[in-house]
Amino acid sequence: MELTLSGFLSDYTLRTVALGATILGVTSGALGSLAVLRRQSLLGDAISHTALPGIALAFILTGSKAPLVLLLGAAIAGWAATFIIVGIVRSTRIKYDSALGMILSVFFGVGLVLLSLIQKTPDARQAGLDKFLFGQASTILAEDVLTMGVLGFVAIVVVLLLWKEFKILAFDPAYGEVLGFQTTRLDLILTTVLVLAIVLGLQMVGVVLMSAMVVAPATAARQWTDRFGVMMIVSAIVGAVSGIGGAIASSLTTHLPTGPAIVLVAGGIVAFSLLFAPRRGILWNWLAQRQRGRRFQEEGAILDLYALAQQHTGQNHAHTLGVLKAMSAAPAGTRRTLRILQTRGLAALESGDRWRLTAAGFIEAERLLREQSVRH
Repeated sequence: MELTLSGFLSDYTLRTVALGATILGVTSGALGSLAVLRRQSLLGDAISHTALPGIALAFILTGSKAPLVLLLGAAIAGWAATFIIVGIVRSTRIKYDSALGMILSVFFGVGLVLLSLIQKTPDARQAGLDKFLFGQASTILAEDVLTMGVLGFVAIVVVLLLWKEFKILAFDPAYGEVLGFQTTRLDLILTTVLVLAIVLGLQMVGVVLMSAMVVAPATAARQWTDRFGVMMIVSAIVGAVSGIGGAIASSLTTHLPTGPAIVLVAGGIVAFSLLFAPRRGILWNWLAQRQRGRRFQEEGAILDLYALAQQHTGQNHAHTLGVLKAMSAAPAGTRRTLRILQTRGLAALESGDRWRLTAAGFIEAERLLREQSVRH
């Protein structure tokens, strides 16, 4: 199936799903930056999984499958689970990750039990509730997108209004308490907007995969910048691109669900960032390490030639390659290193494969020796 701009604009389902995925990506990406920086990435996983019993209870109590009602139940359950985790950590010796895993499993198990009980009832209204496990983006309507947009806008506005406070909470909450900030209240507000961001995507991505939409964009953005504001913007962009890309990929591929497609696109962006991001990327670090190794070998060869020259009255006395290999920490690369020094004008090749420093090489060797003396 060929996708064109006119086809995209005329296809109601694709247009609606793509817009909803974009809103989801921007909101979860921006707020996920705070969760990642606070080292609470798994909190998103816990909130998304604990939302399932909230959805089931909301249906049992109201009998309504209206997205706003179900998402309200999910938000209450996620919010309650988060503060149960905090209460366990503060009042017992149980560690944060243990409490999180325990509550996640218990709530998710309760949700599955309630979902099974609901599906056994002879009530046709219960059909489709199981779609919240893995999401069903094709059921998204324009009014659902509007609801997502309004709630997402509220969450982003809260973050912008409390920008300075959230920055302190993310990087140094103890310093915030010294300044007089009520970190407990700020933590409550931040958790609330994070819950809000997560429940927005439950209908589209599902409780199982929603945590990836919180963690993946922020993880990718962190590889490209050290500035918090830039990271949040990049994370929102990555989330939006993941949402649009997943929606388009799903529309072009038969039997490819939109939720998993969005997560796969986000995962691909994370993998690309981990490999190629400047300063932090694996490839960048590999190249930097190789460059440092070459520089170390070149400096070692210069100092070896200088040390040998000090043993002779004339500075033009050349030395065999075998002697230089014996002195080198990496003898296999000695010839290549000397060739590089030759191209830089720091070493000269004499007959019989013998090497010596040039005048520029002596100057460079003395500079290196001065730097070593300063470091020591």
